[in-house]
Amino acid sequence: MTRTIKKGDIFSVQISENTKRYFQYIENDLTQLNSDVVRIFKKVYSISDKSELSEIVNDEVDFYAHCVIKFGIKMKLWEKVGNVTFNEKVDVIFRGTNDYGTKVGEEPIKISNNWYVWRTNDADFTKVGKLSDENKKSYIGLVFNPAGLVELIKGNRYPINYPDFE
Repeated sequence: MTRTIKKGDIFSVQISENTKRYFQYIENDLTQLNSDVVRIFKKVYSISDKSELSEIVNDEVDFYAHCVIKFGIKMKLWEKVGNVTFNEKVDVIFRGTNDYGTKVGEEPIKISNNWYVWRTNDADFTKVGKLSDENKKSYIGLVFNPAGLVELIKGNRYPINYPDFE
């Protein structure tokens, strides 16, 4: 089992019996529970494909997410396949809302107009209310449990009761 996780590490995630996708660890976000920030690549590969790491990291990024990589390794949901140096500045906007979660007996809020946004390691979470143009491109800022991240990588909605912005 991989004990040390380093910036630039690439991981393979099996998403079906015959396919897999990849993600790369790019940063640690101290402002979001000191979690790992990963970028998930769009391309779907055959499970038997032995892809070049340089090809993987040159693929288009599908989305960014917070997670704890070591938990996913321990749960055998992904495995480290290599490392490609990552020295780029991370300039990704994440979003969150206090409208997530409900009290017993209440219906979940489907559309939130109570958003805040931040960039990694930016202690100033900015309340924006309704998301504007640039902020509509933001990514959900939850720290995903490993199984939830796999659902996102498979293309499924997760969490199912997280509010939309429109």
